Parts: sequence; structure tokens; C-alpha cells
Amino acid sequence: MAGSTRRAAPTRARRGTRRASTRATPPEKRKFWNYPRREHRGVRRWLPSWRVVLGTFIGGIFLLLGAGAAAFAFINPPDALAEVQFQTTTVYFAGAEPGQPGEVMGTFAKQKREIVEYSTLPEYVGQAVAAGEDKTFFTNRGVSITGMARAFINNVQGKPTQGGSTLTQQYVERYYQNTTKDYWGKAKEAILAVKLSQSESKEQIMGRYLNTIYFGRDSYGIEAASKSYFGKPAAEMSVSEAALLAALIPSPNNWDPAVSPEKSQQRWGIVLDSMVDSGWLSASDRAAQVFPTTIEYVKSETYRGPNGYLLEMVENELLATNLWTSGELRTKGLKIVTTIDQSVQQAAVESAEGLRSGALSDGAVPNERLRVSVVSVDPATGGIVALYGGPDYLADQKNTATFDKVQAGSTFKPFALVAGLQEGIGLSTRFDGNSPQRFPEWEGGTKDVRNFGRGNGQSFGQIDLVKATADSVNTVYAALNIKVGPENTARVATEAGITTPLTSVPSNVLGSDLVHPLDMTGAYATFAAQGVQRTPHILQVVENNDGTVAWQPDTAGRPVFAADVMADATYAMTQVVEQGSGKAQIARLGRPIAGKTGTSTDNKSAWFIGYVPQLATAVALSQQAQDGRGLDSIEAWGDYSQITGSSYPAVLWADYMGKVFANPRFAQVENFPPRANVGGRPTPTATATEEPTEAPPEEPEEPAQVQVPGGLVGRTEADATGVLQGAGLVASVRSEQSASVPAGRVIRAEPGEGSTVDSGATVTLVVSSGAPSPSPTPAPTQPTPAPTEEPPPGDGGGAGGGGGQAGAVPLPTQRP
Repeated sequence: MAGSTRRAAPTRARRGTRRASTRATPPEKRKFWNYPRREHRGVRRWLPSWRVVLGTFIGGIFLLLGAGAAAFAFINPPDALAEVQFQTTTVYFAGAEPGQPGEVMGTFAKQKREIVEYSTLPEYVGQAVAAGEDKTFFTNRGVSITGMARAFINNVQGKPTQGGSTLTQQYVERYYQNTTKDYWGKAKEAILAVKLSQSESKEQIMGRYLNTIYFGRDSYGIEAASKSYFGKPAAEMSVSEAALLAALIPSPNNWDPAVSPEKSQQRWGIVLDSMVDSGWLSASDRAAQVFPTTIEYVKSETYRGPNGYLLEMVENELLATNLWTSGELRTKGLKIVTTIDQSVQQAAVESAEGLRSGALSDGAVPNERLRVSVVSVDPATGGIVALYGGPDYLADQKNTATFDKVQAGSTFKPFALVAGLQEGIGLSTRFDGNSPQRFPEWEGGTKDVRNFGRGNGQSFGQIDLVKATADSVNTVYAALNIKVGPENTARVATEAGITTPLTSVPSNVLGSDLVHPLDMTGAYATFAAQGVQRTPHILQVVENNDGTVAWQPDTAGRPVFAADVMADATYAMTQVVEQGSGKAQIARLGRPIAGKTGTSTDNKSAWFIGYVPQLATAVALSQQAQDGRGLDSIEAWGDYSQITGSSYPAVLWADYMGKVFANPRFAQVENFPPRANVGGRPTPTATATEEPTEAPPEEPEEPAQVQVPGGLVGRTEADATGVLQGAGLVASVRSEQSASVPAGRVIRAEPGEGSTVDSGATVTLVVSSGAPSPSPTPAPTQPTPAPTEEPPPGDGGGAGGGGGQAGAVPLPTQRP
């Protein structure tokens, strides 16, 4: 037994001690969250058990469901975006009947849109859009789970971004939210799509969608799109046309047939095939469809061309009502009918551009800085029938008819005539029409007032106011203005419609004040309306987008002059056309016309304003200075050596109004009321010789010294005369034969060039009449104005006659 390896058993005492020790250590308690897992070592210690995975998954599902339920409960449709209600304001020419629209003149819009009711559209319009965007639209509940899942998987795989939105989700995005790109935005969009599908009908959703989305060509909504692509309302679209618009929705600018005809036709075919698949179009009808023809798209330039001036006037006049803001003008969808007659407006543009292009002067063209204004006003309403404010508003925003202020010249004389008639000074009253004359009230008696004509001007002897008006006799009108008071002449002008500040000095009768061509047209329209003044306006009626009238102008007018006064003033102005300065150009129109020519100092403006009972029209010419500030003398061109009112203004007036009189609206010849003979029988003596009632004139100042300008020799008579007038001197012309100097050119000046003389002194221009010859002396190469021509530069505006008393506005002068 001594060799045995078995271990001896422990003693009883030791076994008892070991059992006691074992019983004293209790087993470790298992925890609920056994992570990291204690019973494992290494990587397995950190891997969650299947119980943890399952619990987390189930908990996540409940958490998502809870969050979704909360989101669905608390997310509600917001107010619609403001821009979805934006509509285009459309401006129309006047229609055939008062208040009715003619052709479209232009539009104002932030988004080019016209909202239409879905019920007014053919059923296939909505079906075509659903076929292209969401075939299940009419049956789904607002979202497509499969479409969203497919899009999500596609996006997370890095493939091209895919939307997966239903048409209702697109509607939510465009109508309520604007663009949404993140996943939370898409989730919110889906919730709103479900909710809106429960609260709005499919027809309502489709209708709003069609009125909201962008179709390209600057067009929002189906109505604007149909007009942009096909030139017709959406209600008149064919199946083929509706399919094309539906095909453009995903990328309208890129798939426009004018940009990518192949792509647009491919997409068009897909939409039609989808309509067949959905049962909305038969296979035979599909086969019969032809790709539609679209109209040419011209990008809108609202203010381009002459119409830009009209649209600016429309906007300004509308805002002046204080009923709309500039933003509302572009979003309210107003319908604005103007007073502009499209055919008359076209005639005005054609004639004005004809003057610029040389069509009215056998090819000769004026200086490019010539400014031309043509305005016609309806005396019965004050409505502006036509207005030419320049060739292109985008090139020059200064409207020649409303912005420019130029001297009125002799077109101001009728205001003094009316003031005289109001005081009982009748047309038969005779005045001294000789020239020159001095008046104590005119520059203190220190300056001559001269009539038109060579030297000191033509003398007429004792003449009545009819003759003085017909021949625009300055000396008579100077005397008349002194008698009635220049403040009354200014008052009459203001009452007739002049809005610019006016002076109350004797020279104002010769048109020294600055006026707007539109104002002058309105003033003469007051004469044509027999003394009823109406403010010229361009708005005829403004309607809301529901067709109700929002605003109309007051056209009743206010009587400012007696009818008999107007009858006599009009009669005197008809003689301007029948026997005076307007006869050469205007009388050939062959109907009763009253009017007046006008030329300002240094030919800086030239006018003809005339009227018939149905229409008053003013033509005004001026020439902008080289630096854009102020005015230069109008450079002569064509058949005229100087631009006076009886030259191109009368030519343009006659050309334009000849077209207007061919218009049925103005074709009927209407006679003016007969002469009323205000003031009774002719007075035997000139009233101008009566003692003046004004205060004694101020003592004249010593005249300033000036030099006779150089460079006169060799110039034409008209040019040399202009140079002298620009230097403040009076030109007197004497003819002399010369073999070396061409006829019509200056041989010398007396006193000679460089001589020092008093300001206002007379310098004699010796002008060649040609070489000596036994035959009659040939006519000068430069046309000589007829005696009945209106006053030359200086007479029409007061030069040579002075600028008036203290406080007068100095009359501008300018060297040629």
C-alpha cells in the first residue's frame, strides 16, 4: 500500500469547513440590462443579444408611429402662398364702344397669370396633366408609398435625384409651402397631401394646381400658358394641345417646342399613351393626334417702343387715384381700358417717325437730337386719343409730351385774345399793326417789338384782331396784352389747362413761358369744347378681376369760358388756316380747322396746334442740347432754312391729321359755332392808343456793350440773322448785287465784324442778290418766308421786343 498515488481523503473537520465556506457565498444576481455581456469575453461581450435587437426594433417602430401620429395631429395646412393669387393686370387700347376694350397694349405682372375655374376647362385638360404627372391622382389618397420608397432608395444609392411625389404633393409644395428639398420637408408635404385629400375635392386640387404651376414662356397657370403657346384661352385647347402643356411641366423652359422640338414631341407622345392606358383616350383617337403648332414667343418687354410712354402714363395715373399700390397693380389682375385709339395712335407714330426718317422731307433727315411730340385730346371727354412721346421708352424715359417744357411761342396769343374778348374787346377792334413799336410797359419802352419780316418786320397798318391773329402780328398782340393785363392772359392759360408756372409780364403773350405739349393740347381742347375744361387723361375705365368697375374718371368738366367768347376766338383761329401762317400746309385738308403756329426765341421750339370740334392736336418740335441739358436751336433741314411753326410742325400735323380724318370716327366734317361778335360793331380807333393804367415804367438801364460777331460773311441770311440774335443784336437785311458772293449769302455786316455796339442795336447784313444781269435778278438760293409766315426767331418768343418788365423770366438765346 506504501506505493499508492491516491490522495488521502481530507479529515472530517476539513470537509466540514469547506462546505461551510461554500454555503457562505451567495450566487451573483442577473441585471435587467446585461450590456456589456458579462458572461462572454472578447468581441461577443460587446454584441447585443437578440432580445436587445428585437426590443430596440419594436420600440423604434412604436416611437416612429407615435411621432407620426403626433405630426399628423399637429401639422395642418397653412394659408396659401400669396403669389398663387397673383394675376396679370392687362392694359387695353380703347374699343369701338365706350368702356369696351380693344387690342392689348401691354401688361403689368409679377407672375403672368390669369385664374380660371376648373369647371370651364375641357375634362381632358386635367386628365392630360394627371397622365403626365400622376396617373393615380383621381383615385389615390394624396401620397404613393411605393413611389416615395422607390425615390428614397434611388436617392440613397447616389443615383440621380428622384421626387416620387404625387400630383397632390406637388400641389402642396407649390400652393402652400414653396420648394421643399430635405426629408423632413418631404414628410411634412406627404402629411399635408393626405390631409388635403380628405378636405378638398380632386377637382379643387387639380384646378388650383393648374392655376399655380409654371409652364415656361413666363407663364404661370394654364390660361396664361395656353395664350403664350397657342394664342387662345385654355377652354379652347384641343386634346393634342393639352397634352403638350402637360408634357412640359417637369422642365418647361428646356422642353419648349421652340427650344427642343424632339424632346417635347417625345414627351407629348408619352402623355398621350398614358391617357390611353388610363382609359381617358381611345387608341383610335390617339392615332389621330397631330403634334400641335405653337406661336412664336416674343419675350415681354413691357416698356419697349412708343407704347412704353403710354404704359408709364397709365401706371402714374392709376397710382394717383390712391386706390392701388405699385405692387397691387402687378398682382390684382386689373383690366384697364385706356382712351388711346389704336388706329389714331398708329397714325401718330407713323407720321412722327416719318418726320425723323425723312419721309416728310424728300429724304432729308433732322438732327438726331430732335425731340418730337404729337398729342391728340378728345374735347368731349378730355381723353388722350393718341400720344407720341418718343421712339423708344427704354432708350429715353423722358416723355416729350409730358416731361419736356418748351417755350410756347405764338401759340400763347389765343389766351390774350380770350382775355380781351372777356373784357368786350371784340374781333373787329382795330390796332396799330406797324413794326417796330415801343410800349412804355414793355421793358420800360427801351426795346422794340417787331413783326415778322425783313429789317424791322412787316407793317400792316390799322388792322383788326382777326387779321392780327391770322398773320400773328406781334405789335398788335403786345398792345392787346398790355390793355387786358398780362396777368389775365396768364389766368386764361391756367383756366384752359396749363399747369406750369406762368409769368405776368407783357412778353408772356409771345410765349416766353415754358409749357408741356400735353397741357397746350388740353388748353386748345378747352376751346374746341366751347369753354368746358377737362383734364387730359389716359384711363377710361378700370375693372377688378371679377369684372366689376373699380374706377372711372370724371369727364363732366367745368365751364371756364363763355360760349360766345369761344366762338369768336375759334373764328379768329380758323383764319390762321384759311388765310394766315397755317394756310400753306393745313388748308389743303379741306375742312374747318382752327389753329395757331408758334416759334420761340432762337428757334428752340416750333409748334402747330389745331382743332376740329371732335379733336385737338398739338405738334411740338425742339432739339436737345449736346450735353443733354437744355435746348439748342433746331437745326434746319430739307426745304426750310429755319424751323418755324408753319414749317415742319404744320407739315407733320397735316400728314398725321390727314390719316385721322380718314378714320370713320373723325371723318364727318363738323362746323364750328358761328362768330358771335362779342363787343358789338368795330371800334373806329385803335384802343391801343388809350392811356395805360399800369404804373409808370422803371427808368431804363444803360444798354450793355457787345461786339458784332465774327464769321458772318459767307453765311446764309438765316444763319447770320440767328448769330446776331444770339448776340442780342437786331438784324436788318439789305440786298446788293455781287459777282463773287453767291446769292443769299452775306457780303458784309455794317457795322463791321468786331465792332462794339449797344446791346439790342441793329446790324445791317448786306446780302448778295447775285451777279448783275440784264435779266431779272434770280431768286435767292435760300427760300424767303412769305409775308404771312409766322414771326421769325425772336419775334415769336419776345426777342427784339424785350423780355418784359422787372421780374420777367429772361428769354434764352443761343448761337447757332
